[in-house]
Amino acid sequence: MAETTYVRFQTPDELRAKAMQLVEVSSETGKIKKGTNEVTKVVERGEAKVVVIAEDITPPEVILHIPLLCEEKGIPYFYVQKKEDLGQKVKLKSSAAVAIIEPGNGKQLLTELIDKFKEIKK
Repeated sequence: MAETTYVRFQTPDELRAKAMQLVEVSSETGKIKKGTNEVTKVVERGEAKVVVIAEDITPPEVILHIPLLCEEKGIPYFYVQKKEDLGQKVKLKSSAAVAIIEPGNGKQLLTELIDKFKEIKK
């Protein structure tokens, strides 16, 4: 596997699963943005509540800026292993990144993930 230079920390499996669940629930009952360009825009505007990024993106330059932007804007982000898995949750073949704008029925999950992110990044 190619080196993923943009992965700034290991997301525990339990959090990966919750992040994927949040993406799925939010895509059905809330509001999300998919793909690198859309995610970049909502992060820059500070509209994203959480960002989920795939670890298997090549070339890494495509997604390299997103974790840095998230940190700059104070937006929590998590990594999942495969872009296909992330895409499947939002009814696409694959997706490099997904931003949650409105969690819909995933409010509780969103709160949990934000709290866990704060613990990880301490």
